[in-house]
Amino acid sequence: MNYGIIKRTVGWILLFEATFFLVPVFTAVIYREKEVYDFLIALFSCVALGSVLLIGKPKNTSIYAKEGFVIVALCWITLSLFGALPLRLSQTYPTYVDALFEIVSGFTTTGACVLSGEQVQALPRCILMWRSFTHWIGGMGVLVFIMVFLPLCGGGNNINIMRAESPGPTVNKLVPKMRSTAKILYLIYGALTLLQFVLLIFDMPVFDAINISFATAGTGGFSVRADGCAGYSAYSQIVITVFMILFSVNFASYYFIICGKFKEAFNLEIRVFLGIVVTAITLITVNLCLSNAYAYTTGEAIRYSAFSVASLISTTGFSTENFDLWPSFSKTILVMIMFVGACAGSTGGGLKVSRIIVLFKGATRETRRMLHPKQIKKITIDKRAVDDETVRNINGFFIAYLLIFILSLLIVSLDGQSTTTNFTAITATINNIGPGLDAVGPAGNFAMFSWWSKVVLIFDMLIGRLEVFPILVLFMPKTWKK
Repeated sequence: MNYGIIKRTVGWILLFEATFFLVPVFTAVIYREKEVYDFLIALFSCVALGSVLLIGKPKNTSIYAKEGFVIVALCWITLSLFGALPLRLSQTYPTYVDALFEIVSGFTTTGACVLSGEQVQALPRCILMWRSFTHWIGGMGVLVFIMVFLPLCGGGNNINIMRAESPGPTVNKLVPKMRSTAKILYLIYGALTLLQFVLLIFDMPVFDAINISFATAGTGGFSVRADGCAGYSAYSQIVITVFMILFSVNFASYYFIICGKFKEAFNLEIRVFLGIVVTAITLITVNLCLSNAYAYTTGEAIRYSAFSVASLISTTGFSTENFDLWPSFSKTILVMIMFVGACAGSTGGGLKVSRIIVLFKGATRETRRMLHPKQIKKITIDKRAVDDETVRNINGFFIAYLLIFILSLLIVSLDGQSTTTNFTAITATINNIGPGLDAVGPAGNFAMFSWWSKVVLIFDMLIGRLEVFPILVLFMPKTWKK
């Protein structure tokens, strides 16, 4: 284990977090809020510890797979621990665990909240901005962001960091240099965020447009209003719906479109993802229209179902309607797409469509092998064979995911909440979605859980965002041996 490069990278993370704090600091100055001092304390704490960790340059700057996992996990934990400081120092959150829950929910782009809608709307603007900005930073990846500005290692092994942090079973370079790939991804990410802001600014306050754009880009879901997105016009809701889908797509596809490689851009994963979205919207719309309990027009039913489907499959978590009150058929579809999630290489969470495709094709292959034991057939996607290592990785991920889900559900159930609340709370956090059903539905929050359940849910949010293995590696004794 290369402890020197790990220490140095954590030091850089703290210095970059100090610069991130400038966004809420400037917001507090503009709106003349006293919480500016809380952010300044956190800022100088990051600078002090980060500077200490950067003392002494490591002799070996290579980052291999093991170091990549450890660096990513420790950096995200450190980022969250310090990011929660101003929330607790300002006393807007009753305990440090609540503040940590909120900020982990922000960085992991989950959007689960421990405050009611009215309490959120009453928060100082600098804290609202910090919550939303953590979505934007965490969406594409903190270390990927740093990679744009700094070469984290001299051995050309930055890809091990990107593989450990980026969502999806595989990560490939768009161009020969990994750092250049990071720059391309963030340029696309920033351009889409700016475009959404421009489209929203004509229909809502500037402050709201900035926060909604940050939250949509990171597929996070923190809102600045008590009613979520319900109070915005139909135009704004449609814009948000479109961009939730756009940020759910693999960002490499946008690069291929720019390069004129349309066949590679609209690959099988994108087609399946869009097929699921359209099918879910159609089924829920029909279900809402046929139900006599709702006075929706056909246009409203389409708009509300499209918004909810886009929100949950992208794992953003925004809401315009309380879908917890919808028919069981519609709620069942919404819970199913929570697990599916977005595309690999996007800012969305969930299992990822590419993994679902490989698992489905793997099950089909094994069924055929039962009938024809001597048959040798490779799993292919877009006429390209999926190597056995990737298939093993996906199978291992799925097994670990299920075991963690079950264990978390057992622990959280000790709180005595309803089965629906517990099940969808774990679903919403481990898939980085935000709202669930029942007590944690769009009209609820996570405040009722005990401190230990909140710690479990924090763990699940990190597990979901970093896709299991980087966090689990920390608990393996062999990881820490030289």
